[in-house]
Amino acid sequence: MEQMNLKDARFLIVDDELANVRVLERMLKDWGCLNVRGTTDPREAAALFGDLRPDIVLLDLMMPEMDGFTVMEQLRPLIADGDYLPILVLTADTTVPTRHKALAVGAKDFLTKPFDMVELSLRLSNLIETRFLHLHIQSQNRILDEKVHERTAELAQSENETVECLALAAEFRDDDTGQHTQRVGHTAALLARCLGLPKERVDLIRRAAPLHDVGKIGVSDSILLKPGKLTDEEFATMKDHAVIGGHILARHHTPLLQLASRIALAHHERWDGSGYPQKLAGEAIPIEGRLVAVVDVFDALTHVRPYKSAWPVADAVAEIARQSGRQFDPEVVRVFMALPHETLV
Repeated sequence: MEQMNLKDARFLIVDDELANVRVLERMLKDWGCLNVRGTTDPREAAALFGDLRPDIVLLDLMMPEMDGFTVMEQLRPLIADGDYLPILVLTADTTVPTRHKALAVGAKDFLTKPFDMVELSLRLSNLIETRFLHLHIQSQNRILDEKVHERTAELAQSENETVECLALAAEFRDDDTGQHTQRVGHTAALLARCLGLPKERVDLIRRAAPLHDVGKIGVSDSILLKPGKLTDEEFATMKDHAVIGGHILARHHTPLLQLASRIALAHHERWDGSGYPQKLAGEAIPIEGRLVAVVDVFDALTHVRPYKSAWPVADAVAEIARQSGRQFDPEVVRVFMALPHETLV
């Protein structure tokens, strides 16, 4: 830390005796202190404090019009939370109740009038050193906070890029455009927002939903790209992708990947309990899985797949409506029906 001393500090003197103010001003200037303001009117203290932003206040207690206790009460809201602003009380009243009251309203130290110049210099030096150390720590904390913020942003960006790459790696297996994952993420977030989920949750769903089919990495091309209907055995193998995806993503502990794991595992569950892999029913299915289930089916129906041609949007919407209460959560379907479907394909 750069060495700082009395010369670097800003002083505010509040004392109703002009002679006292002049003595203190002259003494401080003799020590090389250039930023010194004084007043004999305690009613000016708050305004001077706001203008000067002092590092220390030298304050008399017994003054007419407004005593030092009231001045400290007025200064208190001007001092930022967590800030250390020393107030050195100069007083001839050294009784215990006075000292206790002064400490309670903000005083940091006392000096008895008439004061000794050497003692005053030492007390000022100690208080200013503590003030500057506090400011230095605050500055270092701000720097650390900025570095943590930057590093957190970098990690979040890295996580997003990894998630995107992982989603595309799985999707390119059966969609060489890679757009299915992005459409599912966009539409799932739109649906989540319309369902009234919190903004932070909506954003997580937007980023996590594209990973819903990451488990396809573990399914062979002969099954994944088969142009005809799958056999029962092949379909059983295909269904494993939900478990594979859930397990891959569950090994990571960030909120994004934990949510992606729940979606991967739940997006083929059915409202009536006949889905897979856990045969969950109704609200036992995570809400993210319920809304991605609708979005995923809609997108799959309206786009070409190796085993089917694309459906007209109106037909796909009608199919979603037919499956309300069977495959899909009725409330999710109700909200989905109000979306601008033509813009989602």
